[in-house]
Amino acid sequence: MNSDILLGLQWGDEGKGKIVDVITPKYDVVARFQGGPNAGHSLEFNDKKYVLHLIPSGIFHPNKLNVIGNGVVIDPAVFKKEIEGLGLPLGEVIKKLIISSRANLILPVHRILDAANEKSKGAKKIGSTLRGIGPAYTDKISRNGLRVGDILSTNFKKRYDEHTARHLATIERYNFEFDLAQYEEGWFEGVEIMAKFRIENSEYLLNNLLDQGKKILAEGAQGTMLDIDFGSYPFVTSSNTISAGACTGLGIPPKKIGEVFGIFKAYCTRVGNGPFPTELLDSTGEDIRKAGFEFGATTGRPRRCGWLDLPKLKYAITINGVTQLFMTKSDVLSGFGTIKVCTSYIVDGKETTELPFTFDNAEPVYKEFAGWSGDITKIRKFDDLPGNLKDYIDYIEKYTGVPITIVSVGPDREETIIR
Repeated sequence: MNSDILLGLQWGDEGKGKIVDVITPKYDVVARFQGGPNAGHSLEFNDKKYVLHLIPSGIFHPNKLNVIGNGVVIDPAVFKKEIEGLGLPLGEVIKKLIISSRANLILPVHRILDAANEKSKGAKKIGSTLRGIGPAYTDKISRNGLRVGDILSTNFKKRYDEHTARHLATIERYNFEFDLAQYEEGWFEGVEIMAKFRIENSEYLLNNLLDQGKKILAEGAQGTMLDIDFGSYPFVTSSNTISAGACTGLGIPPKKIGEVFGIFKAYCTRVGNGPFPTELLDSTGEDIRKAGFEFGATTGRPRRCGWLDLPKLKYAITINGVTQLFMTKSDVLSGFGTIKVCTSYIVDGKETTELPFTFDNAEPVYKEFAGWSGDITKIRKFDDLPGNLKDYIDYIEKYTGVPITIVSVGPDREETIIR
């Protein structure tokens, strides 16, 4: 059996949490393969909303195994709060959740260093979530990190103190005021809770399950345009958000990868700084933000909004090997008289569909579509969707060459059309 991959094709916030929740019944295992508490996967069902940062989005389904893979960076304090916020008995969660021993830990000093580094950049700041993600991955790459498996060792506190002292010496250079005790609040309690879970070399587990014919869904965080290699660098995250990251983040070989599901919004959003060619800095952008409640699930920051960028979408499809597209938030655009999509760019006087190295002088070229109106959240059959919305979907499919097999018409798990 192969593992399928589900990931975002834009700048994150595409609705991955909801879609994972919807399709989890088809799988035996849901495994997160990268990112950390900078992710915010929202799920809504039974009139309640949940936001998951570290825990895979299949956690609410009975008899489903959830795995936090080696490619994830984990803040024990965030993990503790998330476990407590699930509303599930701890014993039940322990049975359904496994943590890779090779996943790196986010230390309190990582968050301090993140904040100090971001402040020092002034107007050139990246727009970090200040969750310590970058410094944690830096430690990992420089071979200085503490990993989940280390919390089981008898000298863990000694090693923690050594790592903290090393980073504090670096932070002194920033002239940044902080209270270490405040940042450590809940951290060691989180470590104690994590120690109660199954901590193991999950790459063995996952490959054995595949050999047994079990179905695995690899869940990505953030989005393709935030990938450290292929995103809008340097305004990116610190991990590989693309499909290849599932192999390194879970220990699954490429030959065991099956379908690659790519999620995108019917429009575009982004949080933080960085290029955004189709951004709408007018009342239309504000209307989309209000209609879609576009505020970060992790940070609460208002998201920048703009029209759908098809060259970027096609680029993301190409480097991920996407086999099926899932479109979300089509309901948000209901009521707009005219809808635009970017089909190419003008760069140095020439039209191109390739993403330029930088977007400093890239001007989007738009195609206009007639909009649709009315409440579509109750629609459950594709044929019942407004004709103009179906035309919009048809154009995207022809442009990208990939079928759109799921259309989300609302935030609840029931508000989903599967074609």
